[in-house]
Parts: sequence; structure tokens; C-alpha cells
Amino acid sequence: MERQKKTGFFSKLKRVIAGRKKVDDDFLDNVEEVLLISDVGLDTTVKIVEAIEHKAESSRATTEDELMAIVKASVSSIFNHQESYDPNRFLPANRPTPYVLMVVGVNGVGKTTTIGKLAYRLHKQGLSVVLGAADTFRAAAVAQLRIWADRSGADFVEKGQNADPASVAFDAINAGKARNADVIIIDTAGRLHNQVGLMNELTKIRKVMDRGIPGAPHDVMLVLDASTGQNAFEQAKQFTKATDVSCLALTKMDGTAKGGVALGITDQFSIPIRYMGLGEGEEDLKPFDVNYFIDSMFKEM
Repeated sequence: MERQKKTGFFSKLKRVIAGRKKVDDDFLDNVEEVLLISDVGLDTTVKIVEAIEHKAESSRATTEDELMAIVKASVSSIFNHQESYDPNRFLPANRPTPYVLMVVGVNGVGKTTTIGKLAYRLHKQGLSVVLGAADTFRAAAVAQLRIWADRSGADFVEKGQNADPASVAFDAINAGKARNADVIIIDTAGRLHNQVGLMNELTKIRKVMDRGIPGAPHDVMLVLDASTGQNAFEQAKQFTKATDVSCLALTKMDGTAKGGVALGITDQFSIPIRYMGLGEGEEDLKPFDVNYFIDSMFKEM
């Protein structure tokens, strides 16, 4: 099936619903096709289609608007495990101090930028932040994180390119403790090498963190580019096999709605989405809002 990149999810759905007065097999088949083209993934698509069928059985929907409402409610049901939304909460409630966050994701998805934006937001809220540059495979990653540390007012710990990532994480943990930091964020794993290598590296880093602060890291956040479709899904598969990913950040959520892959990933891996990136500026990282996200999918772009 050829992917239609220039036409948004809502436009495709409107064409399916146009002139319809009820949910029948043909309608369900067409909605299924739209969901698959939109990178929702097969298993989640089946779940949504079944929800549409179930809701239609208890509904007397006869208009296009009512049919659209059924589809929208069925898509929304995928987020039944999502964290509660607070526009001002950038960290979990009842977190320990210092709170240690390990961030993973491939190069090019906006991982380092997301860390920088988060550090900026936390510093603006009066929290002290230490950034550890443990993505040492690529020199530019260390330099980029240093720039964000300067912009955000965060302390910065690095050993340069090709340093042992676990050693950087160890130093960052100790620096955070010594400086009574509120938050320690470790940038790591900027590449998808073979799964065994990735798993060994992340396991080593986690052990070092736990030795420095028992229970650390308190969260592992996977950063994904929402516009990359099934590539993002594959990255989620690899990283969730390699380590215990506990939350997601979706970048490049500005512009046309790119919701399909987010639906599939949060559903299939039962991982809440914590942040969404809506631009390049310091203020363009927001707590993930299900209502905003769903509305953006069901809106003409």
C-alpha cells in the first residue's frame, strides 16, 4: 500500500465518512485502511476498529458528524494508561531528589534538543539541573548538549568524544549529589548498534547510576521523531528490548498531525507519552496533552 504523505489523517477520514449514514463493513474496511496508511500499526488499528464497531452498536449515529465522533472516541480510548495532564508539570509528582532521568534514542530524532528544552523549563521553574553528556559516540552530541547547558543554566558534565558512557554517567551522578541538584539528566545511546551491544551499554550505565544513587535512573525516556512512521516503531521495539523504557517524548509534532505512530507505540508498548516537541525554541517542549493531540488529528491541516 503506497503511503500518502501529503494528505492528513483527517482529510482521508472525511472522504471515507462523506455521505455515510451508518457503520457497516465497508465503512470499517475503509477506516482500517486510513489508520494503516497513517502508521498506526496493525494491532492498534484492529483494536480501534473493534472499538468503533462496539460503539456503533450502542449508538444511533446517522450523520457524518456523529460517525466522526465515534471514530474520534475510539481513537481516544487508546490512551487509557496515559499520565494525567498538567500544563505546568514537567516532572512526575512525588519524585525523589535528586531525580535522575536517563534519555535514549537514535541520532537525528531531536534527543539532545529535547533534553536542552527540558533543562530550560526546569531551570525556569527554579530547579537546579545537571546534564551528563554520555552520548560520546558522536562529538557533535557533546558539543550540542554543552550549548543547551549554557542556554538553560544547567551544570554540565562531559569527558569528550569516545569516553566511556558509564564513566560520564558516574561523574554526572556524583556532581549532582555534590551540588545538591534537583534533577540529573543523562544523555546516552545516540545510535542503534546491534541489540546486544545496546543492551550491554545501557545495563552498564544503569548499574553505575544505581551505585551512585540507589534506584537511579528513576525514569528512562525514549525520544522519537513522530514524523518517521514505522521507523519510530522499530526504534521503540529495539530500545524497549534493551532497557526498561518508562516514558516517551515525541518530537516534530508541529505542522501537520503525525499521530499514527504515537497511537501504535503507546498502545503496543503500554508506555505513557510525557512530552511533545512543537518547534525549535526553548519554550517549544510541552507536557503531552491527549486532548490537544487528538484534536490535532481530527482537524484539517
